[in-house]
This record gives sequence, structure tokens and C-alpha cells, in this order.
Amino acid sequence: MTTHPASGANIDSHASSVVDAVTTLEGRQLPIREIRTIPVRVPLAREFKGSYYRMTHRATLIIQVITTEGIVGEAYVGDEDAAAAEINAVVHQEIAPRLIGLNALATERCWQVAYPATFDILRDRRIGLVALAAVDTAIWDAVGKALAQPLWLLWGGARDSVPMTAIGGYYGEPLGPIAEEVAYYRDELGLAGMKFKVGGRTPEIDAARIRQARDAAGDEFVLCIDANQGYSVEDAVDLAHRIADLGIEWFEEPVLWHNDVRSMRDVRYRGGLPVCAGQSELSPSGCRDLMEAGAIDVCNFDASWSGGPTAWRRTAAIAGSYDVRMGHHEEPQVSTHLLASIPHGTYAECFHPDRDPFWWRLIANRPALVDGRLPMQPNPGLGWELDWEYINAHRLDR
Repeated sequence: MTTHPASGANIDSHASSVVDAVTTLEGRQLPIREIRTIPVRVPLAREFKGSYYRMTHRATLIIQVITTEGIVGEAYVGDEDAAAAEINAVVHQEIAPRLIGLNALATERCWQVAYPATFDILRDRRIGLVALAAVDTAIWDAVGKALAQPLWLLWGGARDSVPMTAIGGYYGEPLGPIAEEVAYYRDELGLAGMKFKVGGRTPEIDAARIRQARDAAGDEFVLCIDANQGYSVEDAVDLAHRIADLGIEWFEEPVLWHNDVRSMRDVRYRGGLPVCAGQSELSPSGCRDLMEAGAIDVCNFDASWSGGPTAWRRTAAIAGSYDVRMGHHEEPQVSTHLLASIPHGTYAECFHPDRDPFWWRLIANRPALVDGRLPMQPNPGLGWELDWEYINAHRLDR
């Protein structure tokens, strides 16, 4: 009998149903008939500030890949605000015309055909990548539905639940004092931990802020820190030494962007804390370079920013060969499936409901956390039921 490595659950029935589905689909086509999008934009309850950025709105793109068999792959992707209209235009003008008529089951073929949307050197490369990610994610949802299997299992099924952490600790304390914010994540939302913003103050000030978070959280609460590329090497090492006794899970993007591969390596070796990066990379190759340089312990490549689940899974395979763990930057609606699928996955990230209303409001069937973990569901594809009343209240194409 085959047992699930994390829970001991019998997965023979799942495996046999996959075989049955594949046998049924042998030689079958799942042609893409149409691609639709719905841009959504929501004002946040307050302004949120990291080390060198701020945001007042959150935007996303809902995408539907409709097949001739009536199966609809559906996803939402990205949190871009200013570039949302451009991303939407790329989907319709550059990607959709290439994909209409192709077999959605041929995921690698579809991804390769859509990839030229990233080639325009006169615009931000990320715009084409997010557009590609949106389509790739929806295609995978259609594939999961066609095979009647959830993506976390179809992609590998290493775990049947994923621990979740919040991203918080913003400067200006928009969510209240640090101790109250930490208590909310732990006690009200039931999360396993949080990632705390640093990099916008001196190491001394940030160390004091982190210590407040640890004192409020207790020893069992996972605590990571994220500088969003805010420090020099010397300041990052200084901070690492000041908080060496606080059980920090990882130090994310500790240094300024212009020489970050070598600089993160130096912080990792000299500071003594595990280092995480990858969300700012545009490709699996960029993440490979971080690993080859010895710059990271954890790779948090973002499927929604960088070409979709197809690109993320390639990166995860590379990470496995370097003994690097995989995270995912935000986007729990897709990251939970990806992280549950592999044995070296870490934490799915979410925000306070005021910082990301989509995870908490747009999904109607989000399961409750159990001991800080999100249970993975048997629903086919991504398995999410979207709240169309909420979408219709905030869509930009009305």
C-alpha cells in the first residue's frame, strides 16, 4: 500500500484515478477556444510601506482559458497596479492569438508558444512574464479539471497540507503595534508564523523591532525577516549578529540589488543566518545562478511574476539538485499547490486581510487552517470557487 509521506493517507485511489484519466485522455485533444480576462482593482484600507516602496491599492487579473470541450481553466494572478492594463493587453494581443486552437494538455508546448510575449526589449520584462504566468496558471487549472485531479497531487503530492505564514511588520505600523499584529496572526488567523519587514531603518532599530516580534510571538512561532534589498552588506551582517539568538528562519533579500548575488553570499557566510531570495529573478536560470554562487538557502521564486507554474516547477527541480529549499513569494492561491507538490517546499505566504483582500475575499471556498497549516483539497485543478459578487463590485471592465 502506498502512503502519503506526511499524513499516512492512502493515495492508491488517487494514483489509480490518474491512470484511468490518462487512459481516457489518450490521444484526446483539449483545444483552447477562447481566453477571457477580468481586471480587478481594490483600494487598501491604509497605506503599506516596506523599506523603499509603498502601496495603496491591490490589483489582479482573473483569467479564463475556455476549451472546446467546455472545460474552463480559471485563475487569478499578480498584484500589479500601475501595469495591470498593460498586462491585460499583452494577454489579448500577443498571447491569446498564438494559443487559440492549441491542445491545453500540451502544457510545455503552450508555454513555449506564449513565451515570445516576454521578448520586447522596450518594455519591462515583468509585464510579459505576468501575462504568461496568468495564461499558464489557467491552462494548468484546465488540465487538472480534465484529469479530475488537484494540481498539488498531479504535480507530485509530497504533502497534503502546507504551513502558512503572514507577511507583516510594516513601517509606520499600519496594522497596530507589533505585539498586537503578531498576536492577530497567531491567535485570530491561526498562522504558523510571519515574515517581518526590515531594511528601512538602522540595524540597531530593526533589531529592536524584531526582538519585539519574537517576544510577542513566543519560540514556536516561525519568524523570518525581509529587507526587500534594503541594506548594505555591512549593515545586513550587523543585523544578523544582533538577532542571532532569536531563531530567525531566514533573512530575505538582505542587500541592495546592484551586486546582490555576491553580496548575499557574503551575508550568508558572515552573518550566520539562512538567506532567501529569488522573487526578483525573471527565470529559472537566474535562480540557478543564485544557487551556484552559494548565495541562498531558500529560493522564493514567484510563479505569478515569472512565467507561471511551468517556470516555477523547473526552478524547483534545479533547487532539489543544489539542496536548496523552495518558497514562493506571496500568491497563496497558486503557491499552496506548488509547495505541497514537492518534498523541499517551505511556507505559503499570505497577508493581513487589509493588505491582500483577494486571498480572504475573492475565494469563496478557502479551507480553514489547522494548526497553522492549510489542508490541500481534492477539488480538481486549483479547486477554487471565486466570489463573483466581490469580483463584480471591483472589476475594471464594467
